[in-house]
Formats: sequence, C-alpha cells, structure tokens
Amino acid sequence: MTLTALIILLVLFLVTSIVGVVTGSNSLITVPVMFQFGIDEKTAVATNMFGLTFMAAGGTIPFLRKRMISVRSSWPMIPLTVAGSALGALLVGVVTNQGLKLVVSIAMIAVAVFTIFRGSKRVDEAARPPAEGRASGVVMGLVFGLAVYGGLYSGGYVTLLTALLAAYTAMPFLEAIGLTKLLNVFSSGIATLIFLWNGLVDLKLGLMLAAVMFVGAYAGAHLATRMNESFLRWVFLTTVIALAVKMLYDLSWSFV
Repeated sequence: MTLTALIILLVLFLVTSIVGVVTGSNSLITVPVMFQFGIDEKTAVATNMFGLTFMAAGGTIPFLRKRMISVRSSWPMIPLTVAGSALGALLVGVVTNQGLKLVVSIAMIAVAVFTIFRGSKRVDEAARPPAEGRASGVVMGLVFGLAVYGGLYSGGYVTLLTALLAAYTAMPFLEAIGLTKLLNVFSSGIATLIFLWNGLVDLKLGLMLAAVMFVGAYAGAHLATRMNESFLRWVFLTTVIALAVKMLYDLSWSFV
C-alpha cells in the first residue's frame, strides 16, 4: 500500500469514528474503501473489526464516566452478544457481500421507519417503565441475532442495535447509544480474537487504524454526551435512511 493510500485510510477512519459514535455504520464505508485499495476481502473485514474494538472502547469511556450506561440493562445482553458475535465471526466467507447488503438495507429501512413512528408517539416520562427493567425475550433474541451479524461483518450493526434499544426498551436515546458502544466492545472483541486466531488481521495496518479510531470515537462520544437528544435522533435516522438507499442503489446496478 502506498503512503498516500495509507493517509487516506487513516483520515477516513478518523472522520467516520467521530461521526459513527452516533450514527454507527462505519464499516459500510470503511470496508468497501479497503477493498478499493486492493486489500483482501477477509483481511479487510478482520482488520476493520480489530480497529472497531478500539473505537468501541474509546466511544464507551465518556458514557461510563458520565454514568450514562445502566449496568443492569447491559449485563444480560453481554453474554448473548459474545456468543452471537463469535458465531458470526466463524461464518465469515459463507455469506456473499451482496446478500449481506440486501438484508442490511431492508432491515435498516424497516427499523428506521419503526423508530420514526415510535418516536412520534409522545410518552410521559413518568409513566415509562424504568430503563433498568428486564428486557423482553424478543429483544434478547434480536440482540443475539444482531450480534451474529456484528461478528460476521458489522456494517450497520451498531446502527440497528441502537434503533432496537431505543424502539423496544424504555431507555432514552442517548443511553441507548452508550449501551451499544459497550456491547460493541464485546462484539468486536470476540470477533477480533477469532480473526487473529485464524491469521486474518493485518496487525501493522490494524494498529494504526485502531489508534485513530480510538481517538475519533472518544472525541465523538464526548461531543455526543453534550448534544440535544432530539438532534442526535434525527442525525441517526437521516444516516440510516441515506445509507440504506445507497446500498439498494448499488445493489440494483450490480444486477444490471
């Protein structure tokens, strides 16, 4: 890889990490760019996952410091996330990229639409169940299912998980963002260990990407904790819809 290509990658990963703390979906941008620079597909996915682990850690710290993540809400989801992500990482290479993009596109649009309608129904904060309440079996099943996808590729995983928690639980949107960062530490971490075991990670490149992603995510999360929740929600939804439309457009051309 040339020095110019490396600099472009580092800048891209830094910017997407800053924005991705709120929007997620970094891998839908970064991994295809790595393909364009001639990096092997499996190596690109694995190395990107390595960097995502540090990004998730950097994004989690500001939320933990401000006590915006409920431990009681997170602990039942952590083992499901680890198990699902490990399974997903083992499935790398089985599912085609086109199949993944189609499934993610449809899911992102569906969840975005649901979140918009759910958010339009004003709910009295005092009447809402506590965010620490036990999540339903449906939510837990979806958390596991998304973790499988998160370990397989991760593109849109955090976006969908944030939408799921915001739509189906009582936690505020900002808390949902923080919790997904914590869960992503476990999701990306276990997948990275499996990829390292199989020799798929480019460690030299991965360490450089990890450094910029950690810094970008930490800065982005610090800003997010100071932003208005309604603004964050609309940034999130706009990104979801835009990315989903773009992926469907790309897929339509691939079948022509």
